[in-house]
Amino acid sequence: MTAPIIKQLPLSFGQADKTDVRTQFAALCYRVKNDKIQVLLVTSRGSGRWILPKGWPMDGKTPAESAAREAWEEAGVHGTPDPRPLGLFSYSKVLDDVDYDLPCVAMVYGVKVKSLADAFPEAGQRTRKWVSRKKAASMVDEPELSRILRDFDPRALY
Repeated sequence: MTAPIIKQLPLSFGQADKTDVRTQFAALCYRVKNDKIQVLLVTSRGSGRWILPKGWPMDGKTPAESAAREAWEEAGVHGTPDPRPLGLFSYSKVLDDVDYDLPCVAMVYGVKVKSLADAFPEAGQRTRKWVSRKKAASMVDEPELSRILRDFDPRALY
């Protein structure tokens, strides 16, 4: 069975030049509990907004592996990443050491959660929360990510 295509919304980078845009990889961590799909959101370290774990490309790792590594570091997720991207979203990354926000595109990969660790690298810096897809879509700021969360169905992946 092939995965259904999630309708991609147009990206928005404001005034940024296309050469200024950076790529990150995000983990849509999920589980199925009592036949209901739940996704795991974490808070950002700076503003405390609800986000997906995400980060920069890692040397020697595929994009999906990089997303899974970020899920471990930011949320304590032990899981299996799907190598097929679910979609992408744009956002502005706030950088502490410069006067401007960095425009980014994050490619999203599903990560099936096997377990959550109590101790992980950013445990004291973030809060994590299991929510429904619909609730997650309402908690994030980025419209494209909201659409990806709302339309996500891991049962169609396998």
